[in-house]
Amino acid sequence: MRVILTTDVESVGKMGEIKEVKNGLARNYLIPKKLAIRATPGNMKVWEQKSNIIMKREEGLKVEAQGYASKIDGVSVSIAVKVGEGNKIFGSVTSQNISAALKEAGFEVSRKDIKLESPIKVLGTHDVSVKLYQDVEANISVTVIGENGEVAEPEVIQTEAETTEEIPEEEAAETETDAEPEELEEEKEEAEETKEEES
Repeated sequence: MRVILTTDVESVGKMGEIKEVKNGLARNYLIPKKLAIRATPGNMKVWEQKSNIIMKREEGLKVEAQGYASKIDGVSVSIAVKVGEGNKIFGSVTSQNISAALKEAGFEVSRKDIKLESPIKVLGTHDVSVKLYQDVEANISVTVIGENGEVAEPEVIQTEAETTEEIPEEEAAETETDAEPEELEEEKEEAEETKEEES
């Protein structure tokens, strides 16, 4: 069935495109959900007029989102959390927490627009993406600190506690050579004492 997409549909197409789709997809999903209409001559004419109005509105919304993105891009917010031993935080920082922190800073951003791969579970500064509109994003900085001022611990670089100094072969040889005369003298003295005792 040929349909006109009335909005962007993932894996199908973008708004305004005419697509050939399976009858089941059109009848059971696209048309009932008002994501598409049948591509009849009448619908195509109506949609052409309506799409012009929609496109102008979409352009206006995009420009507005771009302006807001320029204001929020680079904004930093801090969120205080409870921490336990080893500066491990209780719970996690979610998109809802970030949305609330932004609101306190004077920025209205829905938690749905805050893109977190997973909730934040460690202290420190984290880069977070905010999607304000299709193809319009801003990046903010979220610093998670402890309620008592705890901050992220610096990374500890482990080094060898002790290093063994190797004696150069030449020095080692000299040491052995120096020791030999002393050992020979001792052996001579012992031999002389033995002879005296025998005589």
